[in-house]
Amino acid sequence: MKVLNDTRTAFARELGPELRQPAGLLFTMLLPFLFLALFAPLLPGMASPGGETGSPWQWFVPGMLVLLALSATAGAGASLLNEMSSGTFERMLVTPLNRAAMLVGRALKEVVILLTQALLILALLLPTDFRLHPLGALAGLALLTVFGIGISALSFTLALHSRKQQTLFYGVQQMIFFPLLLLSGVLLPITEASAPTWLYVLSRINPATYVVEAERALFDGRLAETGVLYGILAATAIAVLGVVAGIRGMRNASV
Repeated sequence: MKVLNDTRTAFARELGPELRQPAGLLFTMLLPFLFLALFAPLLPGMASPGGETGSPWQWFVPGMLVLLALSATAGAGASLLNEMSSGTFERMLVTPLNRAAMLVGRALKEVVILLTQALLILALLLPTDFRLHPLGALAGLALLTVFGIGISALSFTLALHSRKQQTLFYGVQQMIFFPLLLLSGVLLPITEASAPTWLYVLSRINPATYVVEAERALFDGRLAETGVLYGILAATAIAVLGVVAGIRGMRNASV
């Protein structure tokens, strides 16, 4: 019970400044509009890039949501680095708050912002020929939540280990982020028929690939596909790895 209460406290503490100073939050909310403005004019009349029948929105939108999850939560550790520089983080460490709850509360704050962006995108697409399957969309958002928690927790872990050399955080983040993104097939399909063998193999060992494929199946109403199970396993593995590593990093952090 104490851990749950501490998690709520940490979550409220992290989200509070965002709500009191909404300018930064509103700025991050512009990202969905940017994606829609840049890509929406290209999609009408196109064949689905993945080879499926129906609107290309069905293929493009789930990938864009995963892209949002990667871009929004992968940089979550930057806020922790700022707190370390200002001394705020050290003051938090001496409070009676459970350190595991500190990590989970931070990750949940990032996920709330991510889900708000995702819902905004889906709302903006209602007038288009994008078909929204309610059950599949809910499952897709749940999967996005698990994936977002894992990536944000890994970002916090990286920040904790980069405490004495903050440039290391940004270097490692970008070195990992772009391969995960580009090899996941978010922007272009990577299939055995269309991609070189080495590129296809790299895409298959990328856990984000399975999350993208699962999101596309879920948002298209295909809940029983094997790819959905693979996506759930990949997202869960990332979440478990991130949370376990993050909690260990929090507990080992010294004032």
